[in-house]
Amino acid sequence: MKLRAVEARVLSVAPWLLALSVIGHLFMVAFQTKMTMIDLLVYRNGSPHLFSGDLYAWRLDQYADVFPLPFTYPPFAAAIFTPMSWIPWEASRWVWQLICLGCLYFIVRTSLKLLKLNDPRRAMFWTALVLWIEPVRTTLNYGQINLVLCAILIGTLASARNWVGGAGVGFTAGIKLTPAISGLYFLIQRRWMAAVWSFVAFVAVYGIGWVISPAQSNEFWFELLGDASRVGPVGSAINQSLRGALSRTVGYDVGHLRHDHLVSDSTLAFYLYLAVMLFAAALTWFAVSKTKDVLALIVSVQMLGLLVSPISWSHHWVWMVPALLWLIYEGGHLLCKITAGLWVLLTGGYLISFLLLAQPNIWDFPRPWIFVLLGWGYPAAGMLTLVAIGLATRRQRDELLAGEEEAADGEPSRVAG
Repeated sequence: MKLRAVEARVLSVAPWLLALSVIGHLFMVAFQTKMTMIDLLVYRNGSPHLFSGDLYAWRLDQYADVFPLPFTYPPFAAAIFTPMSWIPWEASRWVWQLICLGCLYFIVRTSLKLLKLNDPRRAMFWTALVLWIEPVRTTLNYGQINLVLCAILIGTLASARNWVGGAGVGFTAGIKLTPAISGLYFLIQRRWMAAVWSFVAFVAVYGIGWVISPAQSNEFWFELLGDASRVGPVGSAINQSLRGALSRTVGYDVGHLRHDHLVSDSTLAFYLYLAVMLFAAALTWFAVSKTKDVLALIVSVQMLGLLVSPISWSHHWVWMVPALLWLIYEGGHLLCKITAGLWVLLTGGYLISFLLLAQPNIWDFPRPWIFVLLGWGYPAAGMLTLVAIGLATRRQRDELLAGEEEAADGEPSRVAG
């Protein structure tokens, strides 16, 4: 009762907390405090080059002395971002930030609805808090697209309509390939028509890009797609995928063959890690499918995607927001509470920002054991999230089955009575 009373008091001031958080953020936007929005510059300034034919040869030199940033998304994404170049830079900064803030609130609100917690004050409270955790802050500071993609996916995947869910996955995968992992959500649920719709939507957005520029579409999908180093340094602390963490541990990119075309022991270890993750995810999905927990399934699929992707920048991990809410409100297992605490510690403590300050530049990173260990932060929390969801939903499934058995055993006696 005391905890509920405390919660009621906190939620009563949630609108004020949200207002203060948003005002603080907008103050930073106004004075550009640590907010170069360099990725938004890439989207905005690079996208018109789609129509001049040099989209993937173009580089952004501003703020990038060590690594002039390329445009790394498909032609369809460039087509979508082109209108942003039609308005002044200052206006585009504000428009994008307001869109991202709206998406963050939508992500929190939708997650809580899936948890059967419909109080809008609770959504305000959590939005006010997660606005200041590292993946969200870096997404906003860089002007990244992660919150927009996350909002589209969580909104469409939660829909019971196959065409809506499929369109969301295909559309976002056409903007940035990594959301394609979300198609597993439909396969696990055996929603075959939703999977078909996602393929149709993806082909449609690919076709739009191809019609605009066949040569650049072919260049992206058939030449540049597999080159992770073109996107950025795989071993930098900002890459929080399994491949990034293991590459920092051994000192080279474990995803590449050696010069003699042989597979190193570290590369074998990397693929073993991937196999273990796939096995753990399969066990989790089996347990979740029995409970029909939509948010748990969405989160577990996205966690696997972040772990196995060659590049998962720290700001890609905005999916830890719905994960954190599930672990706190739905996860009854002790490991859920431990994992939730770890996420708060890692993202509230800005671990990755600290590790980046220890690097001379994004390509060179120190390898003392403490930095190597801390560099496993997000992957370790992601792996724990998968395991915690699996254990918690397995317990829920067992309790559900036990309840059904008790109801079945008690039915004859009630009839007889």
